[in-house]
Amino acid sequence: MSGGLWARLSGPSRPACEPALDWHPWIVRATALLLVVGGPAQVSSHEFSITPVTVVIAGDGTFRADVGLDADALALGMPLEADSEQVAVAMRELSEEELAAAIETARQAVRADIRVALDGRDVPVTVSFPLHGTAAAEASEVPTVLGALARLDGLVPAGADLLTVRLPVRYKAVSLEIVVPGRQQPYASAMQAGQASPPFSLSGSTALNPPASVFRAYLGLGFTHIVPKGLDHILFVLGLYLLSPRWRHLLLQVSAFTLAHSVTLGLSMQGIFSLPERLVETLIALSISWVAIENIATSELKPWRLAAVFGFGLLHGLGFAGVLADLGMPEGRFLTALLAFNLGVEAGQLAVVAVAFGITVRFRHLSGYRRWFVIPCCAAIGATGAWWAVTRFLA
Repeated sequence: MSGGLWARLSGPSRPACEPALDWHPWIVRATALLLVVGGPAQVSSHEFSITPVTVVIAGDGTFRADVGLDADALALGMPLEADSEQVAVAMRELSEEELAAAIETARQAVRADIRVALDGRDVPVTVSFPLHGTAAAEASEVPTVLGALARLDGLVPAGADLLTVRLPVRYKAVSLEIVVPGRQQPYASAMQAGQASPPFSLSGSTALNPPASVFRAYLGLGFTHIVPKGLDHILFVLGLYLLSPRWRHLLLQVSAFTLAHSVTLGLSMQGIFSLPERLVETLIALSISWVAIENIATSELKPWRLAAVFGFGLLHGLGFAGVLADLGMPEGRFLTALLAFNLGVEAGQLAVVAVAFGITVRFRHLSGYRRWFVIPCCAAIGATGAWWAVTRFLA
């Protein structure tokens, strides 16, 4: 291959013994373009998008499960991540007959998607949208017609004991709370969508939150908060990776970042330290820009870089804590859940580094790597972080 961007990337100083590469210039262009186009799509960072589920067991042998979701999207057969404002506008344009049909479609979707089981058997439920037509739906921060709540009512079979809840994978991570008469504290847990909740004993005859179950659940939640949900954290880790092709530089930065976010994650979850969410999210976005801009200015690991990365890690830890606070912590398994979530975050960061290495391994030591790959990518990352900072601050 000769001429063009690849010739510039390779540079004239490539040793004669270096094998010829068959990669094409569009790989570099596509990587930079992906950062430019994909970055600004995420305005707010921690829309980890929790699906809250509250199950109340009544003393009369019935139960009620309230699920927070976009009922309008279900009614129109649209993805749950569709723009809520556009979905609500489409709902308001329906005729009376069309709206009735859409509501029935939403009921069927909820009934098919959300499974409440007792002793391993799905329980028949009736579905309603109690906020539809109320002031609460009109005043909701999220534009909605049916309201952002689905209610499932059913009967607890005589003698039934073990309760489980499952939502399909197309939903978000689930924050589950179960309220039983006579128990002082509600049961709280979290799981990935697509996973059944750990069996909950209505009679209290079995232990709550087995450690292995809690560890697996929160490990997965930590990982998916980075990959694929945490685009801001992904860009920050990529910024650390792109500073220098020397692994020592990367390991020092990642170690400082990991130590820092572990500290504030623990302190915040203990209620010892916290900051307003909008401030945290804005500063996280600025940290992305700062790292990217410094990568353009230098390829050396300066002492202040490690100090800055440590400080930014403290901010990111507060962001992680916000996610855990939304998810809730399982009763009696605080440390297990905290450790597992943190390990999941680390695994997600390592996955990002592994993918970045896989993409760049064949040309990261070539003379044109910094000029034709690192600088354009960092410019895209820096611009994305700046855009997020402005939009988050003004939100």
